[in-house]
Amino acid sequence: MTVATTTSTGGPVDAPVTPPRIVRQRRMRPGLLGLAVLLIALGGLGSAFAVTSVRATGAYLAVARTVPVGTALSADDLVTVQVAGGQGLDPVPADRIGEVLGKRALVTLVPGTLLTMAQVTDKPLLEPGQQQISLGLAPSEVPAKRLRPGDRVLLLSTPGRNGDPDAPPTRFQATVIDMATPTNNSVVLYLALAARDVPAVVALASSDRLAVVLNAAA
Repeated sequence: MTVATTTSTGGPVDAPVTPPRIVRQRRMRPGLLGLAVLLIALGGLGSAFAVTSVRATGAYLAVARTVPVGTALSADDLVTVQVAGGQGLDPVPADRIGEVLGKRALVTLVPGTLLTMAQVTDKPLLEPGQQQISLGLAPSEVPAKRLRPGDRVLLLSTPGRNGDPDAPPTRFQATVIDMATPTNNSVVLYLALAARDVPAVVALASSDRLAVVLNAAA
């Protein structure tokens, strides 16, 4: 494109003129627009989750030291912690500590973990129709280094001096209530067993004719 201009002498001269520049508008790609909307939505959800977690912060009970299975909980076994969120968990609130003290651990409680009601029980080890006895044993006669409350043991009769060594033993099912070691050379085992089996077990124990077998750990 040219236009006519004049010189200093007055004559017309053809001079080139730069055409106007057309600025093209950038078109937003649909994919990028969708990604931007998604990022904004995720940011909003993250903020909402953070607010919800902060609002859900509370005081709960956690395990302060190892509690073996079957052991009754004491105040020294627990500590209060502040927990934010806790979705999917069911920890015991700190103000309900009175509901768990004295209950037995159904599993071994590990320090630093939150306590739940499913981990404790107030069910007595001595069930209806059972009686508790104690057996004095040598350490070598105990089937495990440490028997814990709730362990299931089998008591087997052993042959007497004049008994038939090939005769099948008599079996008695029992549950461990507790275990004590008064000295290095003695172990006292407290057992719960059916009341009907108590006389026979006591008679066999007095004759040193009982063997203890661990049947199932708690």
